[in-house]
Amino acid sequence: MDLGEQYQKWHSPAIGREFEMLTFGHAGYPVILFPTSKGSYYQNKDQGLIETARWFLENGKVKIYCPDSLDSDSWYNKSIPPAQRAYNQTLYDRLLMEEILPGAARETGHNRIVVAGGSFGGYHAANFAFRHPAFTSHCFSMSGIFDIRSFTDGYYDDNVYFNNPVDFIPGDNDPALWRMSIVLGTADRDICRGQNESMSRILSAKGIHHWLDIRQDRDHDWPVWREMFPHYLSLLP
Repeated sequence: MDLGEQYQKWHSPAIGREFEMLTFGHAGYPVILFPTSKGSYYQNKDQGLIETARWFLENGKVKIYCPDSLDSDSWYNKSIPPAQRAYNQTLYDRLLMEEILPGAARETGHNRIVVAGGSFGGYHAANFAFRHPAFTSHCFSMSGIFDIRSFTDGYYDDNVYFNNPVDFIPGDNDPALWRMSIVLGTADRDICRGQNESMSRILSAKGIHHWLDIRQDRDHDWPVWREMFPHYLSLLP
């Protein structure tokens, strides 16, 4: 059965250039699925992650939005000052909030979204969810990182702070944080396992319910994310 794939391209006011995205499905919970480091909008399709969600898409349980990344213009762009890297990440957040979220709400009838992603996509999912808990119902971070300071060359400002979950979560008392369903997926041999365990401790210290899911005999790679993604989608009401 056709998964309802649609290609979208528009001029983004937030970033001042063309932006691309794939969507899949026709109804259900809106899921923003981020690519990995510097990944494209079609990466999750090419790597088989969309296929793992086939049942949910065919049965109208979810509609998946796969936006392009801005990593090459933000954290991974060593040719620009770290202040600009952090500012560009803030522009990406603005794009998500002002250009993608409203459309997803109109198309699905849901005012709160699900965010997910593997590796650096897990960072984007968690960063968006924790910045905007009132607009996020579920966060499925798979092998994500939560401390971005290794990308800033020692530089620090408000844009770094508000895009660095390990920094801003401890002082954030938005009640919506306690209403969100959070999964931190990792693996016993995951290079990001330590970051997930640290984030779990931060959330536990605040009494924020979450699931630290450590998969055994697995690595930081697509096979474990293809296991995790449909499992986590099955947790949706």
